[in-house]
Amino acid sequence: MSLYLIGITLAAIVIVILGVSWWKWHAFISLTVAGLFLAVFSGVPMDKIVTAYETGVGAVLGHLIGILALGTILGKMMSDSGAGMQVADFFIKRFGVKYLPWAMLLSGFIIGIPVFFEVGLVILLPLVISIRKSTKQNILLIGIPVLAGLSIVHGLVPPHPGAMTAIGIYNANLGHVMLYSLIIAFPTAIIAGPLFSKWIQKRLTPDGEPELIRVVTKSSGLPSTSISFFIILLPVLLIMLTVIAPYLSLPGAIEKFLLFIGSPVISLLIACFTAYFFLGYRQGMDRTLIKKLTEECLLPLASIILIIGAGGAFKQILIESGVGNAIAAMSEQMSLSPIVLAFLVAGLIRVATGSATVALTTAAGIVSPVVEHMSGVNLELLVIATGAGSLMLSHVNDAGFWLVKEYMGLTVKETFKTWTVMETILSFVAFILVLILDVFV
Repeated sequence: MSLYLIGITLAAIVIVILGVSWWKWHAFISLTVAGLFLAVFSGVPMDKIVTAYETGVGAVLGHLIGILALGTILGKMMSDSGAGMQVADFFIKRFGVKYLPWAMLLSGFIIGIPVFFEVGLVILLPLVISIRKSTKQNILLIGIPVLAGLSIVHGLVPPHPGAMTAIGIYNANLGHVMLYSLIIAFPTAIIAGPLFSKWIQKRLTPDGEPELIRVVTKSSGLPSTSISFFIILLPVLLIMLTVIAPYLSLPGAIEKFLLFIGSPVISLLIACFTAYFFLGYRQGMDRTLIKKLTEECLLPLASIILIIGAGGAFKQILIESGVGNAIAAMSEQMSLSPIVLAFLVAGLIRVATGSATVALTTAAGIVSPVVEHMSGVNLELLVIATGAGSLMLSHVNDAGFWLVKEYMGLTVKETFKTWTVMETILSFVAFILVLILDVFV
């Protein structure tokens, strides 16, 4: 029976893969159909299938939807006010031309914390191109560190949707995930960013020119550098309070207050209103414009919310069908670590579907029932290992692949040699660091 359930699960994953890559279904449709297929053929009673689906969607989106919305608003304010540009410009001035790769890494890493990967690209790649024109440096030397910084925080660091989804599915501690992910993400980004860019730029000089209409210009109307840094780091600092507060021996009421404002929704809400004031009103935006910007950035959220919700439903059906117990039994017989299992499953789904979100959500759904009754599993590192797997081997079925290709003026072959290799370095270095950290925590 266990082999049958695992076979049905594999068939369901194949449906997700074929749906996204071959039949060109939206990932939400693919995950929903795969979940229903799994429910029917694994023997879940008909009267429980819809209930399981709704329970799974609600369990994931219940705590996540506010975080997604507020994080997107914060990213939009950072982008449209020019605050992201100010942070990047600060690092460039401090580091100089010689250390540009390190300046660009820090820019991507810090700006990437509160914004989606695509938003970070829009903020920073125009700057990369203008720097390249003024310094005559190989664009790979400047661009790859930015991409490494943006990508690693997008894959591993809360409050990004992938990490937040996995935290909810595994029931991990948010503050500890943030702490561990920052410890792992930065050295990983150094290896895949400045170090890899210095190696590859000696071996590859792109022939094409970036075709980008937007030109970066200096403007006296930009927010100050200090305010730009403050807005970016505010939600991170507030969330870190949840880690620090229990160790400060504070009165109960004060500790509860710190834990409250350090919760992800409240910290992002505070950051959004702070951004509205300092990056909006203080920069000359009126209430109508701020409302318009908010509505514009929330519209594209529908797709990612649907994907995450369907992934949660898939996870719940896995639990109802007993597949989790079957995989747990098999992994115990194989002596396969849950951290290794999470990394491999996420990596396989990422390669097949091209979506880090689908990979992370589906892998977390498959692995979470396995670890539910296991002791000694570090759930926070499990989140990071799943995120690391979801970054692996980006290629032509990944929207990020084409974004990077077009923005940087690369050929498909050049994008494989640079972006795909960089993403794979990020994935495996982060995974190795997870295994090392697992020995000590």
